[in-house]
Amino acid sequence: MGTVKRFEDLEVWRESRKLVKSIHESTSNPPFSKDFTLKDQILRSSSSVMDNIAEGFDRDGNKEFIHFLTISKGSLSETKSQLYRALDFNYISKEEFEKKYELADTIGKQIGGFIKYLQQAQYRGNKFKEPDENYS
Repeated sequence: MGTVKRFEDLEVWRESRKLVKSIHESTSNPPFSKDFTLKDQILRSSSSVMDNIAEGFDRDGNKEFIHFLTISKGSLSETKSQLYRALDFNYISKEEFEKKYELADTIGKQIGGFIKYLQQAQYRGNKFKEPDENYS
């Protein structure tokens, strides 16, 4: 892929969006749709994954981006834990659980790799550019 100019260009954000959509589809069906507490929790935690990636990206600094990626990773673990509850309560099938969990696991690895990359990057972010660099 070429230069990343928007958070939508990030594969990890796009995969997180798929996870949110998948979870939304599952929570729309009874009996999951009737468990308002778990439904709300898993929708919020999964949404937090993609939202924190987006927010961190637009902070324009690697240190802040890493901070938001770390929050995103925590929200992902929360989502994975809630998937277990959905499975245990028979709201989703074992197959559905495994598919969602595998996607979440992949996203977690992407986030971890991205954090390592940013920690080692020479470039610290747009807000640290010299004024002349913004116009080239």
